[in-house]
Amino acid sequence: MKYVVVEPEEALAPGLRADLLDTWVAATDAGGAVGFTAPAPVEQVAQTLDDALGRVASGLDLLGVLHDGDRYVGMGLLVDRGGSLHSHWRTVLRVMVHPKYQGSGAGRTLMEGLRGSAHDLGLEQLQLTIRDGLGLENFYQPLGYRIVGRHPRAIRLTADDYRDEVMLVRDL
Repeated sequence: MKYVVVEPEEALAPGLRADLLDTWVAATDAGGAVGFTAPAPVEQVAQTLDDALGRVASGLDLLGVLHDGDRYVGMGLLVDRGGSLHSHWRTVLRVMVHPKYQGSGAGRTLMEGLRGSAHDLGLEQLQLTIRDGLGLENFYQPLGYRIVGRHPRAIRLTADDYRDEVMLVRDL
């Protein structure tokens, strides 16, 4: 499994898009907290992916991917909020690994790759949010992230299922 940074001129490649869409739909359908709930609304996922790839193609955001030798099986973005007051940090967004690779260390490889990319950009800090109730802090805290805040009931999965959004930060 290899971590690769997608160059802006490669971000709109059809094969990359197809693999990442497959990964995103599979991760959602497996219960992953990646912006949607199962069953994955494929058209909405595709539009969100296209928007993200457009930002990468324009040079605004960085896309790190995992490649297994045949296809792309994981992704994560370093998203720029814009403005000089926030230029020293990025938001880590849309972190996911295809379910058949979960538990193999692929997520750690992806996160360490994103950390290295952030370091190469000269960043001082990374921030991410997670959906409470899934134990995701147990993945991110050993990677150096610490909980710095909580937005109660920020995520509504169904009419009567609300979750907190938990903010984590890692200094570089």
